[in-house]
Amino acid sequence: MISRLPLDEQLAAFRAVLSRNDALMEVLTRVATLDLPGWYVTAGCLFQTVWNVVTGRPPTNGIRDYDVFYFDGSDLSWEAEDAVIAAGREVFGGLPVEVEIRNEARVHLWYEDKFGVACPPYDCTEAAIDNFAATTCCLGLRLETDGRWRVYAPHGLSDVFGLVVRPNPVLAPRSVYESKTARWREQWPELTVLDWPSSVTTASSGG
Repeated sequence: MISRLPLDEQLAAFRAVLSRNDALMEVLTRVATLDLPGWYVTAGCLFQTVWNVVTGRPPTNGIRDYDVFYFDGSDLSWEAEDAVIAAGREVFGGLPVEVEIRNEARVHLWYEDKFGVACPPYDCTEAAIDNFAATTCCLGLRLETDGRWRVYAPHGLSDVFGLVVRPNPVLAPRSVYESKTARWREQWPELTVLDWPSSVTTASSGG
């Protein structure tokens, strides 16, 4: 099982699996041309590609969108972020997938209105990825200027390959985790979804 391989072999398998998703590879190549500070392609398009390949489904099966995070604290206005989103529409034009670009330096400005809990300001893109509602979601990938893959995986890759979804009760409320996992179970019934810890009584995990 890939989930039991040493980390270097898991990373090699991760790259091999993701490379089977042609849409993801095209998004990675195109977003690199935007030269966004601290950018990553992140979340569902990564772990769901793995789930699909591991379970014998087409690599793009059930993937709703392709998330691109970046971090620019120099201008927290919506107008600045919207300009980047508009540039992305040009760059990703013609791709048969939805690409969503967000400046993670701005998340604290809108998070509480959307999720009902306050979000402290992030200091980097990685901090935003750390706060997804499930540890399995905490993945980021970008192409460096020399073509190398930079993989951010603070909780490793074993759960991803093992089809285990583990709660991450650090920011987002329990309801976010449970609504996401309910939808994922419908699409990938092979998943093992671990319960939100009963000891967590206040909202606390992101994404």
